[in-house]
Order: sequence, then C-alpha cells, then structure tokens
Amino acid sequence: MGSENQVSLSGIMGFPVTPFDHNENVNEKAFETNVQFLLAGGLDSVFVCAGSGEFQSLDIKEYEQLVGIGVSVSAGKVPVFAGAGGNLKEAIERVQLAEKLGADGLLLLPPYLIIPEQEGLYHYYRTLAQSTALPVIIYQRDNSVFTLTTLEKLANLPNVIGFKDGLGNFELNIEFVQSLGNKLQWMNGMPLAELTMPAYHALGFHSYSSAISNYIPQVSRKYHESLIGGNQELLQAIYREVILPIHRIRQQRKGYAVSLIKAGMEIVGLPVGLQVRAPLVQVEREHYVQLEVIIQKSMDLIASTHNI
Repeated sequence: MGSENQVSLSGIMGFPVTPFDHNENVNEKAFETNVQFLLAGGLDSVFVCAGSGEFQSLDIKEYEQLVGIGVSVSAGKVPVFAGAGGNLKEAIERVQLAEKLGADGLLLLPPYLIIPEQEGLYHYYRTLAQSTALPVIIYQRDNSVFTLTTLEKLANLPNVIGFKDGLGNFELNIEFVQSLGNKLQWMNGMPLAELTMPAYHALGFHSYSSAISNYIPQVSRKYHESLIGGNQELLQAIYREVILPIHRIRQQRKGYAVSLIKAGMEIVGLPVGLQVRAPLVQVEREHYVQLEVIIQKSMDLIASTHNI
C-alpha cells in the first residue's frame, strides 16, 4: 500500500483461524473459505497468522502459505496484516517474508517467554519495526506490558501506526491515549473484545478484534452498529443472548479462545474442522452443544432486529 500513512484501521478486525486436516497439515482451501467469509461479512481488516491463527505453532513454510493466501484472497479489498513475534531472529525473517508477499502491515506479537525490562522490550519491538518498511502495530499482552515512556519512544518510529491492547489495564490505557492521542491508532485486542468494547470506545479505541466474526459476522456487525449508533436496547439484547453466554463457555477451558472459534465455524457449516495443535485442546461435546444453542439464538435475534 505504498506508504505506512495510508493504512487506516477502524471498525471490526477479522482474525481467521488456521484450519488443519487430521494429519495436522494446513488446509489451504478451508483457509481461503475463512478469509472469503470474513470479507463477505463486511469486516474492515484481516489479520492472518495471529493468535486465532495459532501463530505459535506455524513453521515458516506454513506462514508463507497463509500470508500469501490472505493477500491473494483479500485482493486489496481490505488491509491484510500478518502476525510476527516470538524468537527475534525468526520474527525478523517472518516480518520480511510478509513484506515480500504483499502484506499491508504487521501485528508485532510478544517475545517468547521472557518477562523483559522496558529497555529490552523497546529494543525487541524497535528491531522488528526497523526491519521492514511496512506499518506495524504494537501488541500489549502477557509479557509485553509497556510504560508510557517506552510506548512514546516506539510511537516515534515512523512506521509504528497502532497499539493493540490485550491486557485490560484501563488506568494505563487512559494514560496512553491522553498522552499520545492520534499519534497511534488504538485497538481493543482483549479476549472476546465485544465484551469490553463500550469501555474501550469511550477511551478513544475505534477498532477491535472480533473472534465471533469467523462464524456469526452478522452479530458482530449489528453489535458494532448498535455501539456506534447508541442503540442500547439491541446492544443489551446481543450481550444477553450472545456475548455473555459465549464468554461463559470460553472461561471453562484454557485455549478455548481458538478452539471455540473452530467449533462455531463447524456449527455454521464452514469447512475448517475442529483440529487444533498442541498444547490447545478441542472443544468438549457439552460446550459444543451449548454453543450450538447460542448461535441459533443469535440468528433468531438478528432476524428480529427490525423490531428493536
């Protein structure tokens, strides 16, 4: 997309999964279908090989496959960002490969395992940002927690355009937004981001990652329209019938942030399968059935929205 300043991110960010067959090989056709489904659902951007895409389990050839397909299928309709992080040398290799494959930008994930000092955190993200001409988004979560001073230094790098928060520390977020303002684009990256988006939106966060868009994008779209438009009645109905029930299932098992998406996609007829790579586990039958009921209720709710 030429210049980093041309990429503007707002609205709903889509995070496709990585479908695997029973031999744990990447199912390219199913991935294409996933990206096409997100585009048809009206999402505003697509992020491949990130958390929902089981980034941590992909080798470099699989990464190349998936980024290439994401760019090809999206065909310039929306920005395509690729995830990169973990081991610094491997992350640089993936950053540069994503740029070569035509990605529009990068989501920089945390370094592996270590809980670093701020100096080390700055050096890690600066090194990745400076290894590419692409615009990059800094992702705060887990072992990557920034002070204002560190984030200010990163925001001064010419291709750092955004900050995605997966930590949920609102005092810190207020300090960041009030101090840096429009120097960065602010994104809600919390698990099941719809759960917290009203609070983030009030702070100045204008986009969020939507896991449920992989299987009920019409709900995510109605949710976003209701939030922006102030339709409290519909917003409350979506929380009551969809968001909070899904959140309760997700809390039952670690790793459901990914495997529950694949279960939802299978329920609505998308051919991604339930296979996840270790250490993730598949959704238990009891929770699968509960999700089926929620998805049906969500369909009924959307069908009746003309009355709300």
